[in-house]
Amino acid sequence: MKKSERLNDMMIYLNGKNTFNLKDLIYKYHISKSTALRDIQSLEEIGMPIYSQSGRNGFYGILPNRLLSPIVFNVDEMYALYFAMLTLVDYQTTPFHLCTQTLKNKFELCLSNEKVHQLRKMEDILSMGVIKHFNESKCLKDILTFAIENKVCEVTYMKDSLSQILFVQFFDISSSFGQWYSTAYNFQSQKPIVLRCDKVVAVKESSQYVAKNHIEFEKTNERIHKSINAIDFVVETTQKGVDHFHKENYPSMKLEINNGRFFINGFYNPEEERFITNYFITYGKQILSITPDVLKYSILKTLSGLDSYYRQLNTVVL
Repeated sequence: MKKSERLNDMMIYLNGKNTFNLKDLIYKYHISKSTALRDIQSLEEIGMPIYSQSGRNGFYGILPNRLLSPIVFNVDEMYALYFAMLTLVDYQTTPFHLCTQTLKNKFELCLSNEKVHQLRKMEDILSMGVIKHFNESKCLKDILTFAIENKVCEVTYMKDSLSQILFVQFFDISSSFGQWYSTAYNFQSQKPIVLRCDKVVAVKESSQYVAKNHIEFEKTNERIHKSINAIDFVVETTQKGVDHFHKENYPSMKLEINNGRFFINGFYNPEEERFITNYFITYGKQILSITPDVLKYSILKTLSGLDSYYRQLNTVVL
């Protein structure tokens, strides 16, 4: 291990400690006593507040108000972080008040002109496959904060152009195809619900209900979201349909292969029928069979409605 890499690792290792002994570093990094002493001196020089306590039971201490010094990254790690940061550009909202351009500028200030040129060239060549959405989730940061703090919230939620008040406890936030979603326990219905974060127009702490222990939410997805009257489905698809599945799928479904055939197994709750119907319509002729019939009939009904709609459209003369 190079010295720069060892010092970087030491900063992370020691940052979680109040005290340490010289032998801790000697044994962990397989270095000599003199090397360990030089490393401690180097850590002090780059700003880590280490002090020594002499005597028979002497030790090294780290001041409680310590601040972790900047971590040293190698070139490949820096490139990975840089391009991970660029994926944030395609989100209208993030849980953090940041400016991607400012972060890019900070990255480039730490690099040589040659490395900056390489980064910009790579940025022109590499294309990030993220779907860009323009739905702003104004309350995303608050949702994240309340989820971390295990607090009950009063939420104003827009659904089908109607406003409703919900009392919930957020416990999961996810992003799918550029859209932010949050899973929360609904105290009124006494079951979890999934909310689109951009439809949360207001959120504030509430004392209406007692917050649940976060451990209660650490269950499998099916146990949390599957209602008693949920409908199980099995959809056989082609190899091309498998590609479609990998591009877009949801936690309530999984892909299984049986004797060279491909099956999408899952469930949906009755109120999710329209969503799951529209999802499978996007597969087109890649669907080979559907169980149960109620899902197939829902797809046929939706397609029939679309057929009627498009037939009555006026032809535009250019």
